[in-house]
Amino acid sequence: MKLYLISDNTDTLTGMRLAGIEGVVVHKADEMEEALEAAKANPDYGIILITEKLARDFPEVAGPAKEAGGLPLIIEIPDRHGSSRTPHFITDYISEAVGLGAGGQP
Repeated sequence: MKLYLISDNTDTLTGMRLAGIEGVVVHKADEMEEALEAAKANPDYGIILITEKLARDFPEVAGPAKEAGGLPLIIEIPDRHGSSRTPHFITDYISEAVGLGAGGQP
């Protein structure tokens, strides 16, 4: 199973290519949608990485793709500028998922 990157900048794509990950750079919603559909149609790709900036800029494309579930798995990653998420993103996410609310409070 391979990974595929849909990025908003060439620096992130270049870094991923050094790790053996193929991908594409897009800047518009229709380009992102085309790249996403093409990657999902390729049975070799088990995980599709999307930069956080693209997911934030085009939620109408990224949101439904992530919510569809199944394979390939769609994952948002920080780009070269770093993450826009809070430092405790994972802890808060797990707490919400088990019904404790943000910060571990019921």
